[in-house]
Amino acid sequence: MRQLKAFAIAAAAVTAMTVGAQAQDKEITLCWAAWDPANALVELSKDFTAQSGIKMNFEFVPWTNFADRMLNELNSGGKLCDLMIGDSQWIGGGATYNHYVKLNDFFDAEGISMDDFLPATVYAYSTWPKGTPNYYALPAMGDALGWVYRKDWFARPELQAEFKDKHGRDLAPPKNWIELKEIAEFFQGRDIDGKTVYGAAIFTERGSEGITMGATSALYSWGFDYEKEPGSYDMAGVVNSPEAVEALEFYKSIYDCCTPPGYSDSYMVANLDAYKSGQVAMMMNWFAFWPGLAKDEAVGGDVTGYFVNPGQNVEASTLGGQGISVVAYSDKQAEALEYIKWFAQEGVQKKWWSLGGYSCHKAVSGAPDFADSAPFAADFLVAMNGVKDFWQEPTYAELLQSMQKRVHDYVVAEKGTAQEALDKMIDDWTITFEDDGKL
Repeated sequence: MRQLKAFAIAAAAVTAMTVGAQAQDKEITLCWAAWDPANALVELSKDFTAQSGIKMNFEFVPWTNFADRMLNELNSGGKLCDLMIGDSQWIGGGATYNHYVKLNDFFDAEGISMDDFLPATVYAYSTWPKGTPNYYALPAMGDALGWVYRKDWFARPELQAEFKDKHGRDLAPPKNWIELKEIAEFFQGRDIDGKTVYGAAIFTERGSEGITMGATSALYSWGFDYEKEPGSYDMAGVVNSPEAVEALEFYKSIYDCCTPPGYSDSYMVANLDAYKSGQVAMMMNWFAFWPGLAKDEAVGGDVTGYFVNPGQNVEASTLGGQGISVVAYSDKQAEALEYIKWFAQEGVQKKWWSLGGYSCHKAVSGAPDFADSAPFAADFLVAMNGVKDFWQEPTYAELLQSMQKRVHDYVVAEKGTAQEALDKMIDDWTITFEDDGKL
């Protein structure tokens, strides 16, 4: 009996070792952009590997090359990525061209409810056609464009007094774009601690998406829209409305008056560098960077303050953020879906926020203490309640390239007028939609 018992124990041990080895043999690759939240996700995903035995590999690409690299991967049917955290604008192409696995049946089977996530993120990151209950991603990383400012500079009594004497109000975060420009002009070329500083770091980059994301932060605040009625593709009078022209002119005026010298091709990293090095009083960038900025030795803590994208005619913010999708060409869809199931858990989402990711789960952002959990948490909630996104059409890349060109030509290259830029953009977009059979 003792021999039989010993044999049984040994057999069980061998079986356990075999199962463990099989689990360790499993691995999947998650593709995303190379930035601070990706590093946080690597740390978070260690828990998934510990629980599932599935090894996680990561393919992170710098933002300036992210779209080209990953859209080429999807369009070619590549097998590099099992999971893709793709931009919100890719969801239309991901669904239409069958790059992403439709997740409805999986969500139903696993009891994953989209009602547990912020409505704006479900709409923007998960659905196609927009607003329908057809899900191709789980909201993964909430994000919006926001602003930071040198709180320590704003608090200086002599600057407070000078600004109030000039403008009749306190030197404080701007409530609208006019106030933002006044503050930027106030700091432009000023001497701060023996160093010449400048008003604002804004997005001007031509190559990927930078100037579009920057300019729309103004356009949306003036009430810009893409079409008269959703799905109509009727753009005349809204894309090139008087309000849109005024907004684009205003964005250019900030570029002309109040940015550092030679600031003609800047995006996320350039703005962070300008701010961290003490060159500018204010910076636009994505909320995703705020956790890292808050801990930065040079500008963290009480040095930096945060504010939501200023309104003008309306309160609005440019949407960032992404959903996580299972790539249809993957041979490891079962393991990828297991990761989705794990990531959707409330406890995992809470840890995601604590590590520097922006959870879209209501149990996290809706918690009574969320607004006080970080100096930028309350602003994040405000921003996400007023986000607008670029076209999410399957032809997104062509539409974006056109806007990049037209806006950069006007704002940076001094070509033509704002009205001409927006008129030409409508012409470009009309051709794209006609070629796609939408018009």
